Amino acid sequence: MDAQLPPHAGAKISVVDMHTGGEPLRIIVGGFPEVRGDSVLSKRRYVREHLDHLRRLLMLEPRGHYDMYGALVVKSELDQADLGVLFMHNEGYSTMCGHAVIALGRFAVDYKLVKEPRSPETLVNIDCPCGLVKAFVQYSEGKTGAVRFHSVPAFVFATDVVVSVEGFGEVTVDISYGGAYYAFVAAERFGLDVSKSRTRDLVDAATAVTNAVKSQVKLEHPVSQDLAFLYGTILTDGKDQYSDEATGNICVFAAAQVDRSPTGSGVTARVALQYHKGLIQLNQTRVFESGATGSQFTGKAVQVTKCGDFPAVVVEVAGRAFYTGVSSFVQEPEDELAHGFLLK
Repeated sequence: MDAQLPPHAGAKISVVDMHTGGEPLRIIVGGFPEVRGDSVLSKRRYVREHLDHLRRLLMLEPRGHYDMYGALVVKSELDQADLGVLFMHNEGYSTMCGHAVIALGRFAVDYKLVKEPRSPETLVNIDCPCGLVKAFVQYSEGKTGAVRFHSVPAFVFATDVVVSVEGFGEVTVDISYGGAYYAFVAAERFGLDVSKSRTRDLVDAATAVTNAVKSQVKLEHPVSQDLAFLYGTILTDGKDQYSDEATGNICVFAAAQVDRSPTGSGVTARVALQYHKGLIQLNQTRVFESGATGSQFTGKAVQVTKCGDFPAVVVEVAGRAFYTGVSSFVQEPEDELAHGFLLK
């Protein structure tokens, strides 16, 4: 028989679950209160200050887990946007998420957030906290497929930054922006391999780098200081020179959360870094592989632009997302663990 909700007090929150390259995405479709703000970025502040208990409810145990990721669809004030979105995770709220954009592209077409789907691709304009992102969704005979997106301008903040990392001494990192800031360093610096080493060891090294950069490097962003924070560290296989072969990386972000996918915003930032260093040219497509699952995205720089005074590029990232289910969550008032918890 089909499962029915049991008798319960309190509100119901409905979600659609997907994954992109193994990285989960829980899309909240019903039961969330109105989110106030005159932009998606201001809505991000509002949710963080007033509705964070619902993030904990849906992302953390017992309904979620340490590495759960979520998206809340909100109204956008931009005329050209089909939807706005807020991203959430174990620690708080991101400003950009590429794996989520890939999933949301399919979702927006399948759930009719776009009025007139077109073959062979349907454009979905997604208003993210970092700005407007354009997703192009394969569409044929009512079915959606792979998704590619053009993110906000991506740029390099600084290269060859030396930070003192606890347990590892001085480490040289690059810092690049792909809708969020990441520090980049080859896993080999720590005697690690992104696809063969224990995940725990990779997490410990990346987290140590993140903590060092946060405490020793002041980030700025030309659009808003709300965007001027380090989201995480990406350990790479060091293969940054253009090649037909896949290059691997693993992203550790937020509160030591591990991305199962190659990381869409991280690929965006990494392509910008490779372009900045002259290692790739415009429209040279590279394959980026997750060290965690082996799943792949492609990425390429497609246009030169600027972000404030920073030379920048528009990056195209492509991948596939899949549905995993739908759920309705309840919160009983007598449940002492209803607000969520994490085991560390």
